[in-house]
Formats: sequence, C-alpha cells, structure tokens
Amino acid sequence: MKKRLLPLSMAAISTLGSSLLLAEEVNLDPIVVGADFRSEKLSKTAGSVTIIGEEKLYDKVTEPFAEVVSTAPNVNFSAGASRAKYIQIRGMGERGQFETPVNPSVGLIIDGIDFSNVPLGASLFDIKQIEVLRGPQGTKFGANALAGIVNVESNEPTNEAGGHLEVTGGNYNTKAIGLALNAPIVANKLLGRFSIYKHTSDGYINNVTLNRDDTNNIDELTARGKLRWIVSDNHIIDLTYMHIDIDNGYDAFNRFNTRTSEADQPGKDTQKTDAIGLKSTYQVEDIYHIVTSLSYNKSDLEYSYDEDWTDGWNYGGWDSTDQYLRDKKQFDIDFRLVSDDTGRIFNGTTDWTIGVYYRDYSSDLTRNYTWLSEPFLSSYDAESIAAYGQLDIHFAPKWLLSAGLRLEQWKTDYYDSENVTYDDRENLVGGKIGLEYQADETQLYYVNLSRGYKPGGFNPVTDASRLPKRYDTETLWNIDAGVNGTYLNGKLHNRLNLFYGKRKNQQVGTYYSYPTGGGGDRFSDYIFNAQKGTYYGLEESIDYQATDNLLLFGSLGLLKAEFDEFKNPVDGTDKSGRAPAQSPKYQYSVGLDYAFLENWRFKTSVDGRGSYYFSNGHDEKSDPYTLLNASIEYIAGNWSAILWGRNLTDTDYQTRGYYFDNGFPEGEHLYTQQGDPRTYGFTLSYDF
Repeated sequence: MKKRLLPLSMAAISTLGSSLLLAEEVNLDPIVVGADFRSEKLSKTAGSVTIIGEEKLYDKVTEPFAEVVSTAPNVNFSAGASRAKYIQIRGMGERGQFETPVNPSVGLIIDGIDFSNVPLGASLFDIKQIEVLRGPQGTKFGANALAGIVNVESNEPTNEAGGHLEVTGGNYNTKAIGLALNAPIVANKLLGRFSIYKHTSDGYINNVTLNRDDTNNIDELTARGKLRWIVSDNHIIDLTYMHIDIDNGYDAFNRFNTRTSEADQPGKDTQKTDAIGLKSTYQVEDIYHIVTSLSYNKSDLEYSYDEDWTDGWNYGGWDSTDQYLRDKKQFDIDFRLVSDDTGRIFNGTTDWTIGVYYRDYSSDLTRNYTWLSEPFLSSYDAESIAAYGQLDIHFAPKWLLSAGLRLEQWKTDYYDSENVTYDDRENLVGGKIGLEYQADETQLYYVNLSRGYKPGGFNPVTDASRLPKRYDTETLWNIDAGVNGTYLNGKLHNRLNLFYGKRKNQQVGTYYSYPTGGGGDRFSDYIFNAQKGTYYGLEESIDYQATDNLLLFGSLGLLKAEFDEFKNPVDGTDKSGRAPAQSPKYQYSVGLDYAFLENWRFKTSVDGRGSYYFSNGHDEKSDPYTLLNASIEYIAGNWSAILWGRNLTDTDYQTRGYYFDNGFPEGEHLYTQQGDPRTYGFTLSYDF
C-alpha cells in the first residue's frame, strides 16, 4: 500500500492542478461550518472537514447515525450492539465498552451538548447539518477530540411559524413518525422550536428458540425543544432541552454468523437521557463578543446479552448472561471571548480568542454476570479544567497564520467492589499552528500542524492477571495539507487533503479472560499502550453541478495506518507493522441527485470500503463490501412522497467481529455481527 498510496495522491494533485486553469470568479458555497471559534464558509475552512447537509439526511432518518456519518472519507463505524454507534476517524476510536472506563477518541457534540460518552442517542430527524472534522481538535475541544469531532446542528427557531410532519413504513415492520414545529412566541423576541421522532422496527434477527423475530428490535424516541431569546440587539440566549428514550433489544450473534439466533435470554441496548444546554452570546460594541455555554446531561444505560448464544446446551449445559448497567452524568461550562473586526490587535492584523473550560463527568457501573458470586460495582469520576487561546494573524495580503494552545488539567478517581482504587492527576497540552494562502476567491491552500491528546486511565484487572493496570496518556502529532477549490464558474467544488500522523503511547484496546472458579471464564476488555504508531493518507470530496437538474458527488478516503511497535501483553504476540483495528485502506462514496419532470427527484449512491481488522487482539478481518442505495421522490406543493431502498443488492457485510472459543465444536472461531440487509420503505411528509 505504501507504494500505491503516493502515486494516487500525486495523481489527485496533478488532476487538481490541471483544473486550476478552469477556475473563474464565482459566488462561493453557502455552507457554513459552525464547530470552530468563528463560523466560516466551508470553502474557506482550512482543514479536513465534511458537511452532511439536510438535503442528504431527510431520506435517511431511520438509518443508524454512525453509518450515515461513515460516508465521509476515512470515517468508519462498529456495532456490537443493537445498532452501529461507535465512530472511528483515521483508524482511531472506540469499538465498544465493557468494564473499563474509556475516554472517547472521537467527540460527539449535539447542539453544543457533549454526547461523546453516550453516542446511541444521536438522531437524524430535524437536523440541519452534520460536521465531521478529522484530525486533532485539541485547541477547542481538548481531551475527547484526539481523532476528530462530529458536530451535529439541529434546525434553529425562526420568526416564521410552521412545521414538518412525516410518517414512514418499511419492511421488517419498520414504522416511524416525526413532527417538528416552529413557533415564534413573541415576534422578533422569543422564538421556539419543538421536534419529536419515534422509530420502531422488529430488526433483522429471527430467534428460533423463542420463535420471535423482534429480539434485536429498534424502539427509539427523541424529543427536542429549543428557545431563542433575543434579549437585545447585542445579546442572544439559546436554550436546548433533549429527552432520549431508547429501548432496543440486543440479540445479534450466533455460531453460524447468520441472522438466525438460538439465544433463550436476549439482551438489551438501552439509553435514557435528559440533557439541557444554555448558550449566551453577548456583543460588546464592535470589538468582541462573549460566548458562555453550560450543559448538563444524565443517562441511564443497559448493555446486556446472552453469553452462550443458545438455550444452554453448550458450555456443557451452562447458561450464562452478562449485563452492564451504567449511570452517567456530565456537566460542562465554557466561557470565551472572541474578537470581531474592530477588535483586532497588532495594528488590526490579528483576531484573537481566549477562554476557560470546566468539565465534571462520572460513570457508575453495576455488572451482573453469571460467573460472579455478587455484582461487580465501580465508580469513575473525571474532572478537567482548561485554559485556551488562539491568534489568527493576517500578516500579509492573502496570508493567514493561526496559532492555538490549550492547557488542561485532568483529574480521575476510580474505585470498585474488588477493593481496587486509583487516582491520577495529569497536565495536558494541545494546540495547532496553521498557514493559509487565499490565492483568490476560488482557491484556498493550507497546511496545519496540530497536537492532540487522550488522557490515560485504569483497567480494573485482577492482580492474578499480572497485567499492567495503568495505561498512559496518548499524544498525536498530525499534519494536514490541502486545497479548497471552486471551478467552472461555481459548478465544481473540490476539497483535497493529505495527512500524516505520529502517535506516541498509542492506546490499544484488546481483551483477556481468566477462570472465575465458578466453572466459567470471565471476559474483560483491556487497554494498554503501544509505544508508537503512524498513519498517513488522503481525503477527497467533489460536488459537481453538471446541469441545473443534475448534481454529481463523490468522496474518497485512503489510509495507511500501522503499529510501529506493538507487543500484546495479554498473549505476548508481536504485531508491529500491523494495522490497528477499524482502519480500512480505502473507502468511497459516489452518487447523483437528479431532478426531472418538474416534480420528481431521483437519488442514488454507491458506498464501499476495504477490508479491516476487527480487533487488536486477533488477526481476523472483515470482507470488503459495496452498498447500493437509492430513493425517488415526488413533490406536490407542500407534500413529499419518497420511496427509498438501502443495500438494494442485499450484500452481506459485517459490523463487528470476535474471535474466541465459545464452547462450540469448531473451537476458536470468528463470530461476526451482520450489517443491515436490504431494507426499503415509503416516507410521506408535509410542510406547513
């Protein structure tokens, strides 16, 4: 791959360079990125960013959030539960959670509220756009953004009264209904918006033991309320409240890697969350504005499963279940001063941002496991306080130099029912330095050097395991270089990014097992540090408005990632030079959006990705796959009717893989969770 990746990169650059000759004066795209300190048009954003807009989301609301996000270059996902919910960027990110407390590598922010530790609650209904920022985002987001950030923005309240109603029906008894209402309570003063979405499905598993087809069902409710108070011409307060109630079943694995289950005690994958966010934006003359953000969320989660996958005939007739009950709470406050044009310093050349941040997070676990004589209990608390700042220096016409720094103190405390205690204090440093050159209105060149970090932690392993309990902070140095271009009089938009990263004390997730003394084995997840790792690759996104009625789009991600030094302490195997889990060498998405016969619209896409390792603890890999999706829409006034289908070729693909001996005759074996089969449905919506 090393020999092939560079020529491909050079070919992309050469093609882009040839296109420069076609560039003309244009009106740049209206898409705005809101995840940085200052909102900016996508075409003028220096970095590897993908925007998934409302037009690409409104016919996908019943899809798993993580799978939709993974259409962005070098973004992958994993399941291991009722739905895919864990996201990886450039091969970095979690794949699941059992006993060990984890700090996410990929941050998830929804309307300013941090959902990084409860990703199942992300919904696609009434969403304005999803922003995927690849690479360390250490200056603004700190510890939970080593690999990048997924920022979700729902539709804002406006002065116009109205709403949106939609109903969906599909195969596998899929049903959904959603309502969004926009209501100005006091015109130009107090604006409100409310949305609610309910989605149910029997799922894709046939349980022959219980004679049921709904043991891996979907049952999800998301409600959101937003208020915008225009206090004065220079002061706006936004309030967001979210209620999430997810009661999904979990029954996904079997000995034959099919969609037929033999489990007699199917599990659950549930999440109940209440979250509130408050944001105040106060303009101080024309010099700077003050942004104050507070948020709080509380979640109760259950993750459970039938460990023997049967009615108890294997394991010599034993019957085993495992259940993880978690209570998570998080409070955040961020206070920031951001300069405006007249507030620039150093003779009007330099924009500035300065801020402080506080976070308090806790997670209490109760594990009920057949092979334990009593429940395993643990409590984990993490507290951080940070100061950060950034300077954007316009040191010459067309040139911009950016420098950001974040200093963060991270405190953790842990104890459990096995009399294990742990506490730690760390001082962490992240930031970036970047250079931009705006050649003209159609061409932006950039290079960014950034440093991200992921705090260390603790494994609740027994002393008898002889495994290190402590794992250290991981740091990442990353460089991105690219160009944003607009060509053919604004018809063609292109974003090309090349990247290279070095990981130090790379946190590696694996697992181990040991006899419990009660006749079974206890399986536990385990995190340790590989000394270092490397990755590099390419990300490309193109949109071409071929005609007034036809939009062509495509994206490509190429990734070469490997452990420079990796010796697994669980079994002593040396996997230096191997790729980390969830790091496909390539992935792509190509498609079109075609409007015809005035009221009709046809959309289709082909999404594919290469093979990748399921785990760092074994060498089993997924199969490469390609999925075909399509929809056709008819619009009549305020009415819209969409017939949609996903995975139309009914391709078999895997979303999670384990390799172990589960007591079956085949011994050690790869067991996989299957991706969604062919699904189709009909959505009727009305705007009023």
